[in-house]
This record gives sequence, structure tokens and C-alpha cells, in this order.
Amino acid sequence: MTESTALYDIPGPQARRRHLIYGLASTVVLLAPAGWIIHLLFDTDQFTSTKWMPFEYEGIQELLLRGLGNTLKAFAYASVLSLALGAALAAGRLSEHRVLRWVSGLVVEFFRAMPVLVMIFFIFVALKVQPLPALVAGLALYNGSVLAEVFRTGVHAVARGQGEAAYALGMRKTQVMTYVLVPQAVRAMLPAIISQLVVALKDTSLGFLITYEEFLHAGKLIASDLDYDLPFIPVVLVISPIYIGMCILLSWFATWVARRERRNPRTKAVDVAPAEPGTLLPGAQ
Repeated sequence: MTESTALYDIPGPQARRRHLIYGLASTVVLLAPAGWIIHLLFDTDQFTSTKWMPFEYEGIQELLLRGLGNTLKAFAYASVLSLALGAALAAGRLSEHRVLRWVSGLVVEFFRAMPVLVMIFFIFVALKVQPLPALVAGLALYNGSVLAEVFRTGVHAVARGQGEAAYALGMRKTQVMTYVLVPQAVRAMLPAIISQLVVALKDTSLGFLITYEEFLHAGKLIASDLDYDLPFIPVVLVISPIYIGMCILLSWFATWVARRERRNPRTKAVDVAPAEPGTLLPGAQ
């Protein structure tokens, strides 16, 4: 006998049978393309020992590790500079001075609209900057301008009464931003910040176009080796999971930070004792 709830009706035998059929059909639809792709990989001899042999050599392993280290180094520099630039531009856009707001807005809109690859090539070719600084500068300018809008939107998302109450207590604007608005906005901004940092991590792969020896550049060198029958697919199957793993690790770190922030006693709600009858304020009659 089925029972009803306030949200939905518990499915009966026929409904459960339909749901099982739908689930099996969906599984088949999802597995069919995966099986077709695996069949193509085997049909084109992508799993032969010759194509996977390069990964057995210590020199190839060192090349991949060196490229991974260069990728993480470029990402670390770009993420720090992006956060700093984003904070500075957001402060400019929130400034009370019209000229500063106008200049900050112009910089943000320009670099948000400019393709990352164009900026990297311009810095590398026109300004004759070394590959690592050119890559970091291009990533920092683009991601910093996007993060500036994230920061500004996060501050505006805080309830207006929070800032008004702080101003009523006599706090200056810097104090209001530092101690009231920004700490509350960080929790709302954190998912968007991490998402943009994931974008910066993936965009470090553009460095191979300017001969920066990052992870993808190392994979390109291996994939173009004729001695191993151009092992392009094996290289993709090795490099892709590592990129995906780094992005998942970054997302996990953001979740951990958000959970830790919620447990922080400074951000927890404080229970206030209810007012008792007969309690008078100082000076009241």
C-alpha cells in the first residue's frame, strides 16, 4: 500500500517498473558512445605497446614531471597576481571617486573582452617578454579583470543594512569593507573565485604556443615522436586525467575552506538571551 507525502507520491509497482526501464535505457544511451569510442581506439591500434613504450623511459617521465612543475609554477604566479589585481580593480570600482571608478571600469571591461591568447602573444612578441612572464601576465590580466567583477558583485550582495549599521557606529569606509562587508562576501564569492582559478589552471596550457615548457608542451613533444608511431592518443589519455585531477583537487580545497569558514567561531551566530520583563535601559524611568 503506497503512502503520500507533502512533496510527492510514493511510486507504486508500475511506476517503479517504468523508472527501472528508464534507468536502464539511459544507461545504455550513455554507455553506447563510450563503447563506440573504445572500439575505435582499439581499431586504430592506440593501445599497442609501441605507442605506450615512451612512458617507460626515465627521460620521458622527467620531461612530464618538469612540465607539470612548470604548469603549477605558472598557475601559482597567475593566481596570486589575479587575486591581487582583482582586489585592486574591485576597490577602484567601489571607490567614491568618479575618476577612479571610471578608470577601473575601463581597465576591467577592456581586459575582459580581450582574448587571453591575443594578450599572451602580444606580450610575448610585441613586448619581447620571456615565455613564463608573458604567460603569467596574460592570465593575470584576464582573470584579474573577471575576479574584479566577482569581488564587486559579492560585496554588493551583502545586505545593505550591514554597511549602514557599520557607518552608524562611526566606522570609516575602509573599516566597513575590511571588517563587515568583505568577510561576509567571501563565503558567497568563494565558488566563483575557485571556478575562475580552475579556468586559469586550464589556460596555462596556452603556454606551449609561446614555447613555454609546461605540461602540454611536454606531451606535444612526446606525441610528435615518429619513433613511437606518433602516440597522440596515449599522451592525451595520460595528461587529461592529471589536469582533471588538479581541477578536482582545487574544487575540493575550496569546499574544505568553505566548511572551515562556517565552523569559525567568529562567523557563527551568537545566541542572545531574551529580554526579561522589567528590564530597563540605563536612564529609563
